[in-house]
Amino acid sequence: MKFDITQLLADWDYQPGQVVARRFMGEDGAEKVQLRVDLGLLQMNAEGRPDGKRPMGHDSWYDFHLDRLAKHQEEHGDDESFELDGESCVRLQQEAIQFHHRYICFFQLEDYTSVERDCDRNLAVFELVAQYAANEELAWSLLQLVPQLLMMRTRARGTAALKRRKFAAACKAIEEGITEIEEFYRDNEREDLLENSGEVASLRHWLGEIKAKRPLSALEKLQRQLDEAIRVEDYEKAAKVRDEMKKLQASE
Repeated sequence: MKFDITQLLADWDYQPGQVVARRFMGEDGAEKVQLRVDLGLLQMNAEGRPDGKRPMGHDSWYDFHLDRLAKHQEEHGDDESFELDGESCVRLQQEAIQFHHRYICFFQLEDYTSVERDCDRNLAVFELVAQYAANEELAWSLLQLVPQLLMMRTRARGTAALKRRKFAAACKAIEEGITEIEEFYRDNEREDLLENSGEVASLRHWLGEIKAKRPLSALEKLQRQLDEAIRVEDYEKAAKVRDEMKKLQASE
């Protein structure tokens, strides 16, 4: 067995400040994702738990605790006394970080569907912790990661829309993402953190850039023509433009 990966790293430069990732088929027939880091690389499975392990015979610690919850409810008839202790929350957090590394790679690889999948998975984990963590401190240790996760999912949705030149859809996705983050802080009574949220500031800046650069839609072009016709009191042209706008709106 060869342990030295010097040549492998020499053939794949680390680029400070950039996400450098690639995907390939592993010798076991499963697709892999690799992330180049300053002292080496991280390798993850592209499907399932990134490290390929099966905690307690389950696909993940998250699935293990879902199974625990289901059995508890079956035995007790409710979830009143179900709890996630400190060790459970730490394991869920460590596992969530694995998925975080992977969706960062997927974003760089322009696999936005997989970014959403892994983000949604982590959100489900955080919701479980929010409901059943033994105390608020344990819950917040994971919940504090939610704004970054929501921003990443929003960037995936917005970028995917921009790739299809769906500028209105991209703007809508970003606006919805901003709202999600704002609601998260308010629901958790953390308005003080909202005021200085780097995620919200980043998304608002991106939204402004898109709105400034995006091409006008056919309807927006007609609206400008209408405004100009009214400005110069060319009411005959204004009437024609209005008719065109009505036809366009009816066809949409």
